[in-house]
Amino acid sequence: MRSVLIENPGEVRVDTVDDPVLPGPDGAIVQVEQTAICGSDLHFYEGDYPLIAPISLRHEAFGTVVEVGSQVREHAVGDRVVVSSVAGCGACDGCSTLDPVTCVQGPVIFGCGVLGGAQSELLAVPSADFQLLSMPDDLGAEAALLLTDNLVTGWVGARRADIPAGGSAVVMGLGAVGLCAVRSALALGAETVYAVDPVAGRRATAAASGAVGLDPSELGVVTEQTGGRGPHAVIDAVGSDTTMSSALSLVRAGGTVSVVGVHDLNPFPFPATMALIRSVTLRSTTAPIQQAWPELLPLVRSGELSTDGIFTHRMPLEHAAAAYARVAERSADCVKVILEV
Repeated sequence: MRSVLIENPGEVRVDTVDDPVLPGPDGAIVQVEQTAICGSDLHFYEGDYPLIAPISLRHEAFGTVVEVGSQVREHAVGDRVVVSSVAGCGACDGCSTLDPVTCVQGPVIFGCGVLGGAQSELLAVPSADFQLLSMPDDLGAEAALLLTDNLVTGWVGARRADIPAGGSAVVMGLGAVGLCAVRSALALGAETVYAVDPVAGRRATAAASGAVGLDPSELGVVTEQTGGRGPHAVIDAVGSDTTMSSALSLVRAGGTVSVVGVHDLNPFPFPATMALIRSVTLRSTTAPIQQAWPELLPLVRSGELSTDGIFTHRMPLEHAAAAYARVAERSADCVKVILEV
């Protein structure tokens, strides 16, 4: 099969690799039809994370089941499905909460060197009944792909920010996850959402959803417009030292900082005394994908939570190298790319 591989930072190629085999009697094989590039993929592409070369890349997959093991009960060959980007064993106490992050055996993300990458023609999915969600026919590929990771991450980031009804929130970073977090915060009852990004075009996209776009240099506006107190919550969809420090300084006393952006492997200089004195809550998570699906799927199908405009480009799998280069530019016109298999 064809698969997108990375061997060195900045060097992505499409190559032929062995077809995956069924990962046990509870597993399935999915023929991938659409996949996508996530902002967190850039950590491999830009050299932030070590590579055990070559790695088959990443974790967003929508397609059709082509093989199932004898113990699979909820899915059958021919089912149209999405795959949770985070995998759990599906049988432990942690997974019983529908949160693979709390899997007793440890969560695993597709395309990080342990499980196969979703940017491939075929994907082996262990514990298929836990990892897969069947898609209704009226849901398009773009919405389906966002349910594998980015929309769930933005939604959970907003939920964990504890934004009160009529309250204020700041979203740092307006990639796909950040834009989803903006829409989620508004859907969850925030009156004012400040959307912060250095790229004017991305701020304009957030403003079209009802947010107030700000350059990172304009954070003083938030303090001013909240009567000097700061916002009730900050959602950090970047996860850098700069954005996390800004979030902890900006949020009001007693507020919550919710981090869903992926940090690098270096220690973060946490301002413990300041957080203690100001009673700031800091939360961070990889999204509990399966736990959020029952809540999000009806909202997306009804249009109550829009997924329009998050994907800006479609490219064939063969053009993966060019697609990664475009996403790495972090421009206004290229936010998220679908790779068509």
